[in-house]
Formats: sequence, structure tokens, C-alpha cells
Amino acid sequence: MTKYREIIRLTNLGFSQRNIMASCGVAQKTVVKVQKRAKELNLSWPLDESMTDAELQKLMLTKENAVSSTKRMPDYDHIRKELLRNGVSKKLLWTEYMEDCRQAGEEPLMYSQFCYYIQQDENKRRATMHINRKPGEQVEVDWAGDTAKLVDPYTGEITEAYIFVGVMTYSQYAYVEAFADEKQQSWIDAHVHMYEYFGGVAKILVPDNCKTAVIHNKGWKDQRINAVYHELAEHYGTAIIPARVRKPKDKPNAEGSVGNISTWIVAALRNEQFFTIAELNTAIRVKLEEFNKRPFQKKEGSRYELFHDEELPLLTPLPTTRYELAEWKQATVQFNYHISVDGMLYSIPYEYIGKKVDVRVTGTIIEVFYNQNRIASHRRLYGRKGQYSTVTEHMPKEHQHYLEWNGDRFRKWAEGIGENTAKVIDSILRSKRVEQQSYRACMGLLKIADKYSPQELEAACKTALSYTQSPSYKSVSNILSAAKDSVPESTGDSTDTPKNNANGITRGANYYRRK
Repeated sequence: MTKYREIIRLTNLGFSQRNIMASCGVAQKTVVKVQKRAKELNLSWPLDESMTDAELQKLMLTKENAVSSTKRMPDYDHIRKELLRNGVSKKLLWTEYMEDCRQAGEEPLMYSQFCYYIQQDENKRRATMHINRKPGEQVEVDWAGDTAKLVDPYTGEITEAYIFVGVMTYSQYAYVEAFADEKQQSWIDAHVHMYEYFGGVAKILVPDNCKTAVIHNKGWKDQRINAVYHELAEHYGTAIIPARVRKPKDKPNAEGSVGNISTWIVAALRNEQFFTIAELNTAIRVKLEEFNKRPFQKKEGSRYELFHDEELPLLTPLPTTRYELAEWKQATVQFNYHISVDGMLYSIPYEYIGKKVDVRVTGTIIEVFYNQNRIASHRRLYGRKGQYSTVTEHMPKEHQHYLEWNGDRFRKWAEGIGENTAKVIDSILRSKRVEQQSYRACMGLLKIADKYSPQELEAACKTALSYTQSPSYKSVSNILSAAKDSVPESTGDSTDTPKNNANGITRGANYYRRK
């Protein structure tokens, strides 16, 4: 799929078509068509956030995109391999090419054109030239082949430290830092520190084909920029143009500086012992300052002078905030409309229950996306596992209504019924470590007044308190139920039937006479 969004972004940043081709992995014809179509549609960066990639693609596609060349071009890879075989000539290959075109019903090139295009392809593969870079245009980055040594102060074990090298192409001004590994976190931290050391950002970033920079699919030819690395490029407003595989001339300054750095920094520290990465980097920084201020051998000045006089003023200013490494995960929205990330739970709008969502995790923020649209954002939780971050708007209406209840409201309601009821409610609220866990019991107890009466509930609470200082909803409910069962139905004016009066229950004279 054509990277329309990225081509428009890089065009807005002022990159040449050649650089856009290299960064996006597309042909110049594609870049020209996208730029022309974007101009016709008055599209500029940043694009409307609501516009999806599918909508953008639909806008960009025109009838001209579907029109292909009327003539079939040669298969250069096949021709190059066949010409290495004995007896195979261009004339023979053209004859076979003509036959293939005839069978496929395609229009072929004439022999002269056929040879011309093959020659052009050969020239492209053989051509080399020195490219004069503009100040502040490009920085080349790589891991040095030689490693430094760290000594464990307790066991004496020696471990390796990996050296990151960044070099400004124009001035050859260098940045060097040691890391415990070559993983994604170290790679991103190295770039952040490098830009801060330079005091600005170059327009183009040329990395090697390491996994932390480039993802390879189906071999070396099909490659794309690592998603996290691309985020860093967007944050700093630069374009990533990876060096071709096994093509050291694509980043000659980094390759050349690695050798010099191995000599003047790594080898110069070979007789010193370092116990931590911090100690090693402190020593490296001293040697790095000496290396950058060392005079050139074949021209006047030094890397430091050339960089500060001509490159630094042309660098793009650093963004107001540092880039923060983000980790992407997948999660399923649970039935309680929360997702679990590293043992913590974060709410999602309840409409997404059961859906799989993408989660962007940084050191401070949790962002949740569904179909590339952000649906929730939370401050990241730390500490005890199982904590909840819940946004009220994410809850169903009936659950939002439940949040209106709290301990003080239950206490006030109970005081309106009576002193003993208030004591029981207070005891129930204090019985749980988390007060909210007791709300259901409080609601059930106070609702008993609707089934019986407030006076009966108050009497039952008084009875329950006479048995224990911390009665439960169930104990009060049982007392009321037992009292109801012990009172028989009225059968008229019989003197044997217990009677209700203002002082309680009394029995007739005949009852005691029989006793």
C-alpha cells in the first residue's frame, strides 16, 4: 500500500523527491503523482485527524493511477543472471523476451531500446559518487563493532558494553555513548541523548539495518521502518532513510568515524577499569570532547568548530518535550469495561466490551485505540497490583447512578430512621477494608423499612446490637423475619388470641386461666 500520509508529511517538511523515495520505498513516479494529487486536493500536513488511511487512499486514487505503461519492461534481475552464463547474449535474451510478450499479448521494446534500458540499469548499479551534503542536513548512526569492558566489583566478571555512534555528515561532529545492550530502549535513548548533545535535529537520519530500526519481511529487499523508530522521527520532525543492506558507502562518515572512535576513545581507555555504565560514559565524554576538538589533518579547523559555526544554526530546534518510548500491546475489554495492563485496570467505554484494542504504553500514559482511533486515555498507575482507573463517562448510566452513593449518604439515611439503625449502618460500613464493598449490604438493610416499617427496622437493629457490637444485614433480616412468623393471624375477638396494643402484645384472661 502506498504511504500517502508519509509522502505528504515529508513533502511538507521540504524533502526532495529522492529522499522521499528512499524513506518511503516508492518510485519517483509515485511521489510525483501523490504530490500532484495532494496539490489538486489542497491537502497539507497535518491532515485531518478524523481522516483514515482508507479515506485518504480513496481521495488520492485517480484514473491515471490505474494506467500502466503500454510496453513491457525487461526483467533486469533475470537478464543480469542470464548474461553471466556461457554463450548467452543480449540478442538471445531479446528474442526470448519478444516471444514472451507475444504470448502475453503485450507490446515489446525494440532491440535498441531493450539494450538501452539494460545498459542504464547496469550504470545505476556501478555508479558511485561523492555527495556534498549541506550543513545540518543529515546524521548517520550505527553501533560500533568494538565493545568496551565492564568489571563486576564483587565477582570480577567482565561484561561487554556496546558503543553507539552518531555522526553529523557535513562536519563529522560525533556523539558516542555506551549501553549495556543493543535493544530498542537503548537505541531510542541513544538518539534522544544524541539530539540533546547536538542541540538540534538534522533533517535526515541514516541508520544501519538493525532490527531496532528496520523490519525485514520476506528477505532483505522488503523492509519498513520500525513503528517505534518512526514515532521518534515524527516527534523530532526528521525523515529516516536506512542505508541499503551491505552498502557501507550509504553512511561513510559513520563507518569511518567508528574506526577513529575505536582508536581514540575505546582503545584509549583500554587500561582503565570501569564498574558501571555511568563511570564508562563519564570517561567517554572526556575523550569525545578531545576527539571533536582535534584539528583536521587535511583541512583547517576541527569537527567542533565546523559544527558550531556552520551546522548548529541550521539544525531544527529540539521539541519542547523529550521523546518517550512507547510500547504497544493488545488487550480485550472485559465485562466490567476495563482492560488489564501490567496488573492494573483501566476503563474503556462500555460499548467496546469484548473487543480487542491496541494499547500504547509509556512511562506516564496509557492510551487505548480501536481501529486506529483513540477511545480512552489514563495516567499510568504504579504500586500495588489490581488498582483501578475508572472514568465515569465510560460506565453505563445505571452504574453512574450507583456512584452517587457514599458512606455519608447511607449514615444520614439511617439517622432518619433511628439511633440503633445508624449504629448498625456505621458498623457495616466499617466492616470492609474498602467501604464501597459494603454499599450493597447497606442498601439492602435500609430498604427493609419499605417491606416492614421504620419502627420495626429500628427495633430489630436494637435487638441485634444487644447480641453483638457488629451486626450484619443478615442478622437484622433474620430477627425481623422471626418476629413476623411468631405473630399468628387474627381470628376475631377470641380472648385466647394475642392482641396488639400501644404497649406491645398481650394475651386474654382465658389463656392464663388454662395455665
